[in-house]
Amino acid sequence: MELKLNREYAARHLFVAVLMLALSAWFGYDGFVKYPQTTGHDLYVSIEGAEPPENFDLASFKAQKIKTQYGFTALTFAAFLAVALRLLASARFRFDFDDTGFTCGGARFAYTDIAKVDDRDWAKKGIVRLYIKHPSTGAVVPVTLDAWHHV
Repeated sequence: MELKLNREYAARHLFVAVLMLALSAWFGYDGFVKYPQTTGHDLYVSIEGAEPPENFDLASFKAQKIKTQYGFTALTFAAFLAVALRLLASARFRFDFDDTGFTCGGARFAYTDIAKVDDRDWAKKGIVRLYIKHPSTGAVVPVTLDAWHHV
């Protein structure tokens, strides 16, 4: 039997990734195209909804708003990358098992290769950690199985 990616988990994470990418594009468009083409006065009125005070430094206001859009572009793109890469890692994770053992990371293991099972988070979070003793190297490698990521 093979673990499969949980559709609800995938759909939610894909939605957030697309949302963050769309926000990044929106902020990028404002910062790189729209705000530079808009006069300081018009930008102030569109953001603040009022006329600027007399002797207000509109050039500094415009420059600051453009920098803010750059920052929002970078932050939302970083969020997109974090969510998308986590989803990709979950989708690429392979774990299958049968009566004789299991395959993880392309290697076949017997159930006797499990050095320790940490199931303290199973009841609350659906997470179990297997500590597998690799037969060829002898190193103990942790493998986390999460019921939210896979069914």
